[in-house]
Amino acid sequence: MDSAILALEDGTVFEGRSFGAPAERSGEVVFNTAITGYQEIFTDPSYTGQIVILTNPQIGNYGTSAADNESRRPYIEGLAVREFSGITSNWRSDEEARTFLANANIPVVSDLDTRSLVRDLRSRGVMRGVLSVIEKDAQKLVEKARSIPSMTGLDLASRVTTRESYNWTKSVESCSPSELLAPAVEPRFNVVAYDFGIKQNILRRLVHSGCKVTVVPALTSAEDVLALKPDGVFLSNGPGDPEPLHTQIDNVRRLIGKAPIFGICLGHQILGLALGGSTYKLKFGHRGANHPVINKVTQRVEITSHNHGFAVDPDSLDANDIDITHVNLNDQTLEGFRHRREPVFCVQYHPEAAPGPHDSHYLFDDFTRLMADHA
Repeated sequence: MDSAILALEDGTVFEGRSFGAPAERSGEVVFNTAITGYQEIFTDPSYTGQIVILTNPQIGNYGTSAADNESRRPYIEGLAVREFSGITSNWRSDEEARTFLANANIPVVSDLDTRSLVRDLRSRGVMRGVLSVIEKDAQKLVEKARSIPSMTGLDLASRVTTRESYNWTKSVESCSPSELLAPAVEPRFNVVAYDFGIKQNILRRLVHSGCKVTVVPALTSAEDVLALKPDGVFLSNGPGDPEPLHTQIDNVRRLIGKAPIFGICLGHQILGLALGGSTYKLKFGHRGANHPVINKVTQRVEITSHNHGFAVDPDSLDANDIDITHVNLNDQTLEGFRHRREPVFCVQYHPEAAPGPHDSHYLFDDFTRLMADHA
């Protein structure tokens, strides 16, 4: 096997075995603590511009399946793992994970001390890095890492969004004969979904809840959205810093009060900014499938799936307009809010949970009830 090097901007260098494409890629180095769901992570557009470390010790052992893709291709810049399995064992798999990534020109470095690497990022914060199978001079890679743009200030949502509007009709499907799903609700609500980097399982969940979904590009004007006569507007997840998204923020501001709105992840942050709030960058972000979030309305704790590096400052929101509905129990960051008078609500985490637990699926039903109440 060829060797691969991961170099960070602070001068830290890790060397391991190459399992992906013979390539060199750069980006913000982040970590995800989920035990399963690596393919969904690979294909989540929210990881644009990021090299991902997976803390689960073995990756690739169940291969990949086309049915599990969250978008048309992988979006991660590179992958770092402790062990990349040379064996694929899964009746649903149609391709090895290493081949899946290699075909997308994504480098993989294995045999790293990922525990040491993650502890470094937790103590110092996420950093820029370069993962290379080509360059063997570690110092040159460190200098490259120091020269790449910071994630702060980057508009990546406009890069990954769909170029044309389209209709989505597929609902949730069972992964195996033993998985029991509630029947899909008859389509009733016309929903326009902004694609800031949307995941396909979000669209499946909307359809399963009774929505007819039209997906539109990130820069679609508020007027064009309203011309589609939506019963509700959905604001998706996506990559990058929310603050540079001035056009998207202005469009959402003009939609408030015109139709019920449900936002998640980047959509949550855009709503916060549209309502006069501010956002800030987290030290190392939230990426995993086991984050405890308390629903302050029900006082129930949900185990939730996360992927974000920015957060809304709750103190920047007007308490006369906004109710805080969800709070992260690990670090007390804002995880959800709703407007006191307008039909608007959002959460920071991923209720579609791909990968992750299903504690938050109820939010899609909350959205359809909100649309029914304002029909």
